[in-house]
Amino acid sequence: MATATKPGLQQAAKVQHLIGDGNTFKDEFNRASFEFHHNLAQHSLFKLERLIELARATQAERPRDLYYDAGEVDINQRWDEVGKPQFSAADAIQRIENCGAWVVLKHAEKDPEYKIVLDQCMAELQDLTGIHLDEVMKVQEVIMFITSPKRKTTYHIDRECSLLLQIRGDKQISIFNRDDRTVLPEADIERFWSVDNNAPRYNPAVQDRAKIYQLTPGNAVHIPVNFPHWLQNGNDISISLNMNFQYRDTFRANVYRANFLLRKLGLKPTPPFQSPGLDKMKSVAVVPAVWAGNIVKGRKPWE
Repeated sequence: MATATKPGLQQAAKVQHLIGDGNTFKDEFNRASFEFHHNLAQHSLFKLERLIELARATQAERPRDLYYDAGEVDINQRWDEVGKPQFSAADAIQRIENCGAWVVLKHAEKDPEYKIVLDQCMAELQDLTGIHLDEVMKVQEVIMFITSPKRKTTYHIDRECSLLLQIRGDKQISIFNRDDRTVLPEADIERFWSVDNNAPRYNPAVQDRAKIYQLTPGNAVHIPVNFPHWLQNGNDISISLNMNFQYRDTFRANVYRANFLLRKLGLKPTPPFQSPGLDKMKSVAVVPAVWAGNIVKGRKPWE
């Protein structure tokens, strides 16, 4: 893979990309959000011109890895309710200063140059956390976000454990605790893991429970799995690099799926992590239903 690299990237291997306190990473990774720093803000791969190339390649070769929209967005708006413009993603990036767009380039690591950066950062993350990432990761990914000035990113939770690195511009991110049931009710998490990626809803009455981070070039924030968050972009174009991975462990998801089914039957299921024996029974019992659903969707049963 190194043979496909441009000359400048070989030297970049010696640069530390992620800068943070090892104790913070070890103690709080996937348990709490926290801020750290990075050295990628001036990297040539994340300049607007290079991202336009990436957008064109993604649209031509992997259209399912490309999402973009444009227009006014409410914090609580579902992603499938936002209007898609008539122009291409590359055009959206070229017009990004004035078109109110949000462009998402998924799996950028399928480009060999971005894959090198991902591998370097994951190696550094393993050193910082002390976690053998290859043993726990199901999927790892690089996502590029290109956002128009003043644009919001809607309130949501993710399956992935994320590192959000600000490259250009500034934005404010509000991150809530996934264990705060005033913010994130059990029923919303169950629905998210079972049938609806947009299940969690924003409640402005609990905004004061969020930790707010001001992201500028060189700043970064860690977002654990299922931590609710939303973003407000600043007055400039924003470019953000998101490195994330999904855990191999499906235990959490299967217990929430079992509870979703039990709640539909009119029961009040015990939340996860309160009864290990009950959780294990739920996780095992729900597997056949998950496998059947994946087969219907054309996936492998265990995906």
